[in-house]
Amino acid sequence: MIAPFSGFGLGMRPVHYQDFLTRDIPVDFIEVISENFLVDGGRPLHVLDQVRRRHPVILHGVSMSIGAADGLDRDYLARLRSLADRIDPLWVSDHLCWTGTGGFNSHDLLPLPYTGEALETVCSNIAQAQDALGRPMLIENPSSYVTFRDSEISEWEFLAEMSRRSGCFLLLDVNNIYVSARNHGFDPIAYLDGVPFDRVRQIHLAGHSQGRTMLIDTHDHPVPDGVWALYDEAVRRVGPVATMIERDDDIPPLDDLLAELDMARQRSRAA
Repeated sequence: MIAPFSGFGLGMRPVHYQDFLTRDIPVDFIEVISENFLVDGGRPLHVLDQVRRRHPVILHGVSMSIGAADGLDRDYLARLRSLADRIDPLWVSDHLCWTGTGGFNSHDLLPLPYTGEALETVCSNIAQAQDALGRPMLIENPSSYVTFRDSEISEWEFLAEMSRRSGCFLLLDVNNIYVSARNHGFDPIAYLDGVPFDRVRQIHLAGHSQGRTMLIDTHDHPVPDGVWALYDEAVRRVGPVATMIERDDDIPPLDDLLAELDMARQRSRAA
């Protein structure tokens, strides 16, 4: 079981390491990319150890490949378990996607068809990961740019059944819902209404970019008005849960992100 945790945090990126080491940053938690710290020693791990003394930490992965048909990398899981035991995170999360096969990592979050076969694979892999880590996980909904003719149910129905069968919890990325809804023409409110909110433990907020024909989940802009409006609707349904702003490119000064995080606090209270 993962107890609810309400608070507001940021993703800690290298450009802000010094800020987190030398300043009293007004956040309730930080989130880090797990893969950046799966090393023995070195500055990143040294920084994380120091920051962990000040703030709760969430480990957020990008390469577990939870949808991989050939199972999970046991060495990766062992290294992640070692990091989790060292840091004692609030929770460990990753994405509903696959990232490679046969030992090859594409470094992309690749989409799945929403079929019964895929659901069995995902739930089996989540069980393997949760057993290896000794804790339940959070799984994040993806942003997507293709759909599959073979899909039998909607993404939100897949998430609901996945969490019911596997016992995992959900990381609800509101920007990803907005991006995918615009790209594929579905109603984002219907998506929210289909999510089992008793399983949601965290919300991600971010910005995106306009591609030639689709929105792209780039995390290189402030949170736009449409995503804020969808966040309001999500909070009305789920109540207070951990909310975080992601920024991975064109990263502004930390104080700009803290001001944006204050907006999330205000909107959460209002909602």
